[in-house]
Amino acid sequence: MDAIDTRLEQLGITLPEPFPPVGNYVSCVQTGDLLFVGGHGPIDGTTTIVGKVGTDLTLEQGREAARITALSMLATMHAELGGLDRVEQIVKVFGMVNVGETFDQMPAVIDGCSDLLVEVFGQRGRHTRTAVGMAALPFGIAVEIELIARVA
Repeated sequence: MDAIDTRLEQLGITLPEPFPPVGNYVSCVQTGDLLFVGGHGPIDGTTTIVGKVGTDLTLEQGREAARITALSMLATMHAELGGLDRVEQIVKVFGMVNVGETFDQMPAVIDGCSDLLVEVFGQRGRHTRTAVGMAALPFGIAVEIELIARVA
């Protein structure tokens, strides 16, 4: 078992099945030592979190949506790389939050993703980040997140 798989087990985390693309694209692409993971949403195989944070969903529900999205991205990365031990550094996270008109706490929502990445990878999980609010996201999902990782 890989070290990161062991860490996930210690944390009581089970990765969902990778979610297939819903259009004419691939879930991730590696070029050189960078892995680009396309936009993922809060889907864990049985549940999809939809709605606008700040009106339909609370800040905490938005954070949970971001955490579930991070797990979905890790599942995609695990499938692509054959394990997560090849991840040397999470470089960049770009988080989009489906927000109600006056909601402005997008960074606090995307912390749900960032916190999980640091929990799983330690210092290798610390990254630069952008967190923005959107008037709408595909299929009404609460968050959409993409990331870039440096891999071995």
